[in-house]
Amino acid sequence: MSLGRERGLLLATLLENPETVICIHLLTRSDCKVYMSGDQRLGLTAVLQPKALPAEPVGFGSDANAIWQALSQVKGWQCILVDKEVTPLLAKIISSQLKTPICFLDDIYHVPRMQVLSFENESVRRLVLDDLSLLEALPHEAQPVGFWGDLRTSLTNGLVAGAIVEGKVVATSFVAARAQRYVDIGVYTLENYRRRGLAAAAASIVARSVQSDGLVPVWGCGAHNLPSLKLTRKLGFAEVSRRTYVIIEKYLADVSRRTYPEHSEREGKAAT
Repeated sequence: MSLGRERGLLLATLLENPETVICIHLLTRSDCKVYMSGDQRLGLTAVLQPKALPAEPVGFGSDANAIWQALSQVKGWQCILVDKEVTPLLAKIISSQLKTPICFLDDIYHVPRMQVLSFENESVRRLVLDDLSLLEALPHEAQPVGFWGDLRTSLTNGLVAGAIVEGKVVATSFVAARAQRYVDIGVYTLENYRRRGLAAAAASIVARSVQSDGLVPVWGCGAHNLPSLKLTRKLGFAEVSRRTYVIIEKYLADVSRRTYPEHSEREGKAAT
């Protein structure tokens, strides 16, 4: 089966929900590779590898051995995001096969309980193409590209709000991925401008705009990202589900930085 056919099969099989919106976005845009294993008639088993984030593939299916078979075809991975139920056995398999310790990190998904609360700030507004040069001046990890491929597409096909202080963008919130019902949003604030309410103001613009279009904003973040979890509650989001990153221990710091650049908390370990 070709990678293109596998992408089509996975897209046709996935139910859209807060956990799958990014994957559906990637599949629709053909911005990923999909690897399958096992007898698909017994239940789909697949591993999706984003082109923009190849080190962090996503696994689907309940058969840990089949997920490992698919994952074995993936190059350059450091962790895999899977359902919590499959995590213990998959971790044992990976640890045994690679002779390495394994760590875990929960990924938590939130949606609003009601209308997202509004937080206004005179420095924060929706950004447009005329602001492209300001966004390009940001450090690479702070640029609100999401899973659109580039800043221009993020501004035109997605949505970006930002705080402009002293002529530069210092905080952003943005649509990272879009499906038919759910929209994944992201947020980033430069270190010297945190705790000023800029992220809340930018995120409220984006989330409320998504709601005004009749869609549901999704806020996903790692369980170690305490400031992000606090902000979700401030805006009116509530946890609806979790998945788990199974991480090769030596890559834990890299994965934690990508999931949340500011800091990382202690994670649990699986025995080798």
